[in-house]
Amino acid sequence: MSKSTPPARRNRLSAVMIMALIITAIGIAASTAISSPALGLDKPIFTPTHARSFALAEIAKPTYTALPTVTSLPTPTLTITPEPMAQAEIILDTPASEYLAPIGEDNTFANQSQSTYGGNKYILIDISEQHMYVYEGDMLVFSFVSSTGMNNSTAAGNFSVLNKIPSAYGATWNIWMPNWLGIYWAGGLQNGIHALPILSNGGQLWAGYLGVPISYGCVVLGAYESQLLYDWSEIGTPVEIRW
Repeated sequence: MSKSTPPARRNRLSAVMIMALIITAIGIAASTAISSPALGLDKPIFTPTHARSFALAEIAKPTYTALPTVTSLPTPTLTITPEPMAQAEIILDTPASEYLAPIGEDNTFANQSQSTYGGNKYILIDISEQHMYVYEGDMLVFSFVSSTGMNNSTAAGNFSVLNKIPSAYGATWNIWMPNWLGIYWAGGLQNGIHALPILSNGGQLWAGYLGVPISYGCVVLGAYESQLLYDWSEIGTPVEIRW
């Protein structure tokens, strides 16, 4: 009677044989892959080389040239010369309704003007209104805004045109008074009717202030108005100044 192999032992043998077959198959596959030309493992490995993309050139070393020395110029000093300012010393004329010239002083034209004048022209100055009205007969020919003296320095009364001077010089104040019409004396000074005074620097004194008392005693008009009055008036034309 023959002996049979136990089942457990047969299973162990089968497992060992299967494992041996698997290892053998893996080894054959590996050997085949290494020697296969498709994989290219037996080819030499090339290291890529890069072509030279530049050219050598000899560049001369630059020669150093010293820059010229810059000498700083001195900063100019700005000198500002102030423009001269127009200044006038206010010295009021002494108001007087009439001036009697001392013996020896030639003032005869002042006494003769009203008595010898035979015309119908008449000048009225209203201090309260700061306005001048000019008549020829009963007709009003001119009406002007005017300015009389500060601090009531223009005398009220009846006077006349004593003299006509195209541009009178006021030495007391160093001013020129265009279109001068002298009308009365105040102390040693003569008051009159004239345009806005001109200062020594050419500026116009009291410009923009007509219509308010601004003068030293005279009656002041605008340049255009005073020219009209100067051309129209005559020596001896009566002048009334009133409040």
